[in-house]
Amino acid sequence: MSADAAAGRNARNLAGFVLIALIWGSTWLVIKDQISVVPAAWSVTWRFTLAAAAMFALAKWRGEPLLLGRAATRHALLFGLAQFSINFQFVYASEHYLTSGLVAVFFALLLVPNALFARLFLGERFSARFILGSLVAIAGIGLLLLHEYREAPAGIDVVTGVLLVSGAVLCASVGNVLQGTRMARSQPMATMLAWGMAIGALGDAAYAYALHGAPVLDPRPEYLMGIAYLALAGTVLTFPIYTALIRDWGAGKAAYNGVAVPVVAMALSTLFEGFRWTGLAIGGAVLAMAGLLIALSGRK
Repeated sequence: MSADAAAGRNARNLAGFVLIALIWGSTWLVIKDQISVVPAAWSVTWRFTLAAAAMFALAKWRGEPLLLGRAATRHALLFGLAQFSINFQFVYASEHYLTSGLVAVFFALLLVPNALFARLFLGERFSARFILGSLVAIAGIGLLLLHEYREAPAGIDVVTGVLLVSGAVLCASVGNVLQGTRMARSQPMATMLAWGMAIGALGDAAYAYALHGAPVLDPRPEYLMGIAYLALAGTVLTFPIYTALIRDWGAGKAAYNGVAVPVVAMALSTLFEGFRWTGLAIGGAVLAMAGLLIALSGRK
């Protein structure tokens, strides 16, 4: 590859990195609006119904087969329910109790269960530096949670929010590890994602109907635009870009989005949700980001 071509690819990757951080950082705030009128379970259903349809269209456009074999379909079932159903049901529910920025920061610790599960089920290794960084980041999250607990209005159950987002992180990690298996890697990416999203949407719909009854949809343009943004920009657009970053930079460097995303989310939370930066919040954010940088730089 020529120097000009390499420089062009690097510029595109940098632009993709920034785009992903901005989009994924903003999705947490959009989710907050999604739970204002419509039950969260139905909002999740609409998001992944649209995302699945768009991902199937992308697979078709890329010339990928639209069907999976029996074993791959079973894999998509597990992956879809963990990643696009249970995970997001917990995420949306947690934003009833926590600010969107704090949920995003907490979710950045996804790399911790990712590393543990990858070690257990995929045989991957991680260093002592990764463990140290994770402990520093967890200490930072603890300070942020203490800040949130002190600032929460009367009647707000911060503990419930923490338990919900913790469940979301674990389910997302299960989904990520399932994506890293040999079975998933052997399948066309868009097709596997499309089936995972479709199965997840069915699980979301079943849960929403059991919990809330008949489907509910908010006709406000703001709500419908939010659904479209989360499904198309927050899911279908960004995932292929992130995959390209992994292929060009490697998984470790690409994962620095896990540090950039919460910074964007907390900045937006400050502007639109009135997030108050106290000494605890600043110290917690600094520790969380420093710990994540240490942990990521120590991964093999």
